[in-house]
Amino acid sequence: MAPRILTIANQKGGVGKTTTAINLATALAAIGERVLIIDLDPQGNASTGLGIGREQREISAYDLLIGEATVVQAAVQTTVPNVSIVPSTMDLLGVELTIAQHGDRAYRLRNSFKRISELSIHDAPVTYILIDCPPSLNLLTVNALVAADAVLVPLQCEFFALEGLSQLMQTIEQIRSSLNPRLSIQGVVMTMYDKRNNLSEQVLEDVRQEMGELVYDTVIPRNVRLSEAPSYGKPALLYDLKCAGSQAYLRLATEVIRRERHLHAA
Repeated sequence: MAPRILTIANQKGGVGKTTTAINLATALAAIGERVLIIDLDPQGNASTGLGIGREQREISAYDLLIGEATVVQAAVQTTVPNVSIVPSTMDLLGVELTIAQHGDRAYRLRNSFKRISELSIHDAPVTYILIDCPPSLNLLTVNALVAADAVLVPLQCEFFALEGLSQLMQTIEQIRSSLNPRLSIQGVVMTMYDKRNNLSEQVLEDVRQEMGELVYDTVIPRNVRLSEAPSYGKPALLYDLKCAGSQAYLRLATEVIRRERHLHAA
């Protein structure tokens, strides 16, 4: 079977996209999946957070988008068992100028997946691809949505959580109607939840009322260990498996797989 491709997107910054990409990938790998992360954010935080130094980024996501490399050529094995990554470099900042005049500019990432069956992790095929997007609805994010089977939306438990979400939903609907009819919403994950803060609980209730069953049962807490882990080049699950953040991402991975199985059963 072809791998399932999940794009992690929200045009707002600081909502936990990269933290979710790194730790969800690690949690999926911990329960037997083989995961490839595509780092589409020019800041390259997912690459750094998985310990991939600049010297290991000779081939990057930029090369995929300009058509000079395949996923098989660009993927780098991380220190996390069963997790590889196509790293990011600052070159991505200029990719829109490079490909904007091409008729297939929105399909560049999808086209790079054509030979994905040749990519293996520890001699087994990739089962999930997670795409970490920049905090904007630019051509990079459009490529990620066009390539995806489904979108996973991290949403911060803050006052303006729902602000901008409608714009993202409109973009997803536009992509579905014009460029990628198979695109669906895998779910909305609430991040940075603080049970001591009444506002967090109110925001959670508001989002559940607005988005219904799209919101995962799992809520990602505000957690110091989640914040510390990237500075050591590790996902939180390797840095501190027992912390609340790591345990939450393990539960989220289980939910993601459950939804995927339900989708295939239907």
